[in-house]
Amino acid sequence: MDFLIIAYVILGLLPSFIWLSFYLKEDLHPEPKKMILNVFLLGGLITIPVFFVQIGLNRLLDLTGIDPIIYDIVHWFLIIALSEELFKYFVFRAKVFDSYHLDEPIDAMIYMIVGALGFAAVENTLYLISSAGPVPLPIDQTITTALIVVTVRFVGATFLHTLCSAVIGYVLAISFFKARNKFITITSGIIIAVFFHGLFNYALISFDGFMQITIPIAIILTLATLVLIGFSRLKKIKSVCEIK
Repeated sequence: MDFLIIAYVILGLLPSFIWLSFYLKEDLHPEPKKMILNVFLLGGLITIPVFFVQIGLNRLLDLTGIDPIIYDIVHWFLIIALSEELFKYFVFRAKVFDSYHLDEPIDAMIYMIVGALGFAAVENTLYLISSAGPVPLPIDQTITTALIVVTVRFVGATFLHTLCSAVIGYVLAISFFKARNKFITITSGIIIAVFFHGLFNYALISFDGFMQITIPIAIILTLATLVLIGFSRLKKIKSVCEIK
């Protein structure tokens, strides 16, 4: 059993580490490793308050007795997606926003992604442990199941977390250069991230057949395109950010 827990932790971290190595290559002036580690760990730690917030809000939602369709929309968009995107944003505000390491526009995207990967690492690990079930399977079946889960979450949930956070990171970077409407700019980015995050989960759970696969793939491709464009635009901005 101890071996399985260690294996789950390693497999849970693996997708985040792979994506981390990919995204860090986008930064032409690499951030300090200590700062990256701190943001990653803090992103992982916020899964704890997010977990309790979601449990509490879901219990309140259960008391409403609302229509099942509305229930699912509120659950996936407002409870799951909104809470996770807000808390990932809070990591940036708490650890990065006032740091002197935030000296380039692209850094906002990088640090938002790093925090998201820390969050996804813990989420993946907990998901793997919970998917094991109460009755232990033969070791070969357990490993096969875990590898399938990790692979699916690598191209799905983990990637989605980075893309949604990158969108928020992009609007944060843009807001640095605006004297007015900073709040509206940042809020619009959070709303976009929450919408795509919620729709991704809602489609996987509530739809069937063709739509269940097509919509999540379309969301990933759309967000990936937006993020690539965002990285390209921010790389062209040579000036140092002044954030006060």
